[in-house]
Amino acid sequence: MSIAFTFPGQGSQAVGMGKALAEAFAEARAVFDEVDEALGQKLSAVMWDGPIEELTLTRNAQPALMSVSLAAMRVLEARGLDLAARVGYVAGHSLGEYSALAAAGSLSIADAARLLRVRGEAMQAAVPVGVGAMAALLGLDLDVAREVAAAAAAGDEVCAAANDNASGQVVVSGHKAAVERAVEIAKEKGAKRAMMLTVSAPFHCPLMQPAADAMAEALAKVTVNAPKVPLVANVLARPISDPDEIRARLVEQVTGMVRWRESIEWLAGNGVDTFYEVGAGKVLSGLVKRIAKDAASVNVGTPEDIEAALARLG
Repeated sequence: MSIAFTFPGQGSQAVGMGKALAEAFAEARAVFDEVDEALGQKLSAVMWDGPIEELTLTRNAQPALMSVSLAAMRVLEARGLDLAARVGYVAGHSLGEYSALAAAGSLSIADAARLLRVRGEAMQAAVPVGVGAMAALLGLDLDVAREVAAAAAAGDEVCAAANDNASGQVVVSGHKAAVERAVEIAKEKGAKRAMMLTVSAPFHCPLMQPAADAMAEALAKVTVNAPKVPLVANVLARPISDPDEIRARLVEQVTGMVRWRESIEWLAGNGVDTFYEVGAGKVLSGLVKRIAKDAASVNVGTPEDIEAALARLG
């Protein structure tokens, strides 16, 4: 049995996430305290009490989701999990790459939290509210989605494939008018559904270049260690371990497409048959079921999940 640990991205947040872990395990509580201290903010209170509007702010959602993932990891490790001995690879969806790297010892939890705060604020500031947008194109493969995005871009307006999440599930990102055109073109091309997404900025497209520049500056100031197990990088859909390359790919990831379908295909093709989704929600498990139909998916986000995962991991 070959195992990969995956870590969720934005959209998996919910008020109350991580609270049961904190109440059940001292190791989890310590992670939430560590993140609160690193940010100089009682982020855990926002996570557990809301309001959802505040939690969903990009500057809060990104470090909050990382903290739930790392709380679960710390509990697993305190109960005997040796990541390097039991897990072949780690991967994370967008911000989840920072969770994956912290889980693998490449980044400290405090540095990951601070980097994600910078990342969230920089992504939000890169494009004025209302100027950018994202849309999900369902039922079209990546090549057709790219054709749609290219046809929708006009003049200086950007429209690009941002997330290749699963077969027939591609997200495009860019200027609002161009993305709206992409929705209409996608329908003409036979998309089952094409719909605008409720997001605060056009992530993973060239409009995010100011945020990429901010991340290059921030990442240059932190220690990046070689991870205990290789990271399958979003922008490459293959494993990397070199600290300098990790920095470069995290910067590239801000404007680049999240190649999640290809990442899971690569993992499944290289012997991974069990995917553990560590953290809030079950979004990635759902995608794994669509991409690698023969693989097992295991969620690790609640105290009950922890016990089941430990039993399965042996």
